Amino acid sequence: MGAMGERVRGRTRTWRPAAVVVLLTALTGCSGFLVPAGEGEREPTPTARAATPLPPSVTPPPVADAPAQAPDPSPTPTPMPTCPASGAVVTMGEVQSVMMSRAAVLTLTNCGSKPYRVDGYPSVQALGEDGERLPVKVNPAGSVFGQDKGPEPRTLKPGATVQSMLAWVSTQEGGELVMADALELAAAPDAGARVQPLEGHDIRYMDELNITAWRAELPE
Repeated sequence: MGAMGERVRGRTRTWRPAAVVVLLTALTGCSGFLVPAGEGEREPTPTARAATPLPPSVTPPPVADAPAQAPDPSPTPTPMPTCPASGAVVTMGEVQSVMMSRAAVLTLTNCGSKPYRVDGYPSVQALGEDGERLPVKVNPAGSVFGQDKGPEPRTLKPGATVQSMLAWVSTQEGGELVMADALELAAAPDAGARVQPLEGHDIRYMDELNITAWRAELPE
């Protein structure tokens, strides 16, 4: 027989060689022959994997510059009073307290341009509200703040200093007291004087004033 056939449910299906060849050709991509599996096939091109973006580096927010600390504020120095014609000026320090007594350091400065000779005690006078002189006795003597070692003659160069300790009792338990509003201070009785106001609590109350002689160092 010129054709191959099979009987299916009462009828014969004919298979022609030409049809088989056409079918095989179609399956092999018109190559005319079958290609074994795995031969001649192009290796699959690896798909480029999308690069996972790295998380941005965590940069800490800039730290604001700390405000410049101002250095610990120092007490504002008391401006030097006008230099008198004598060339010596007396200033008074802060008032110290021990029990019923009060004291302050007096400093004599040669504010002139020539040497200044010192020999003796400061000139101190208590003043009232209207600037009147009060009957407060001034003693050349020491106190609980330091002993008086007597005068020490010295010649001060311009800008050089000497000191004296001024002390008084300032509580009413100490007896009759006078309330002074200021002190008149001078390097000596014949030198130019300046007025030092008294402010604060009971330092305005005083009985007698004790002063030590001018010295390069305060007596102990």
